[in-house]
Amino acid sequence: MSAAPPRVLTVAGSDSGGGAGIQADLKTMLALGVHGMSVITAVTAQNSLGVQGAWELPAEAVRAQYRSVVDDIGVQAIKTGMLSSAALVETVAELLSDTDAPVVVDPVGVSKHGDALLAAEALESVRKRLLPTATVATPNLDEVAQLTGVRVEDEDGMRRAAEAILAYGPRWALIKGGHYPGDALDLLTDGKEEHWLRAPRHDNTHTHGTGCTLASAVASGLAKGLPVPEAVRQAKEYVTGAIESGFALGAGIGPVDHGWRFRTP
Repeated sequence: MSAAPPRVLTVAGSDSGGGAGIQADLKTMLALGVHGMSVITAVTAQNSLGVQGAWELPAEAVRAQYRSVVDDIGVQAIKTGMLSSAALVETVAELLSDTDAPVVVDPVGVSKHGDALLAAEALESVRKRLLPTATVATPNLDEVAQLTGVRVEDEDGMRRAAEAILAYGPRWALIKGGHYPGDALDLLTDGKEEHWLRAPRHDNTHTHGTGCTLASAVASGLAKGLPVPEAVRQAKEYVTGAIESGFALGAGIGPVDHGWRFRTP
């Protein structure tokens, strides 16, 4: 019998198409050698064309899933994704504040197709309750604008965005510049040190699940005991390969390839 691998818990919504959400998180965790566990916050009817419906789970169901896993199995890192409502944000923030493990907060606001995944009235709860629990917060540029009002047009704008996110309390901010022209440029900072992460931009439209995948990869690295900058660097390398290998599914935007490292050339 072998020893159990590091354990990572994702608290997020289900993507029935398998490209993002809980499904992307668990695939990423398996690919990176950790044991993935889940707390499902919402069920979506979703495919390559968009989100056709979403149904939030009751707060008591989310709390019961979380306690069931954490109290028995334990966790070395936690990742949050789609929380959808103020009630769920408040519930999850309370649970996280009582758990001794690094937390990666992906403040999911909209889907790849532009579908709203977070109620407007929940934004203040994300700012005041959820972000302070984060070891690393991983907003993209749209989520930065939604949460802080900062609109990024250059590298100095990314610094201002990070400063605005850090003001809400996370230890580190990872500002994802995937929507920014040129190289895929991200900024990781704790307000003192800066790490700029660059990768070539791949000409591939099949990028569904990039945010979930990156956040889960960071959490996986933290669960292995990596320091934040190294966990983020390795996560960036993994998601860059997954984007390059993204494939078509259905009639719309296909997913990144979570198993790209295992494919036969």
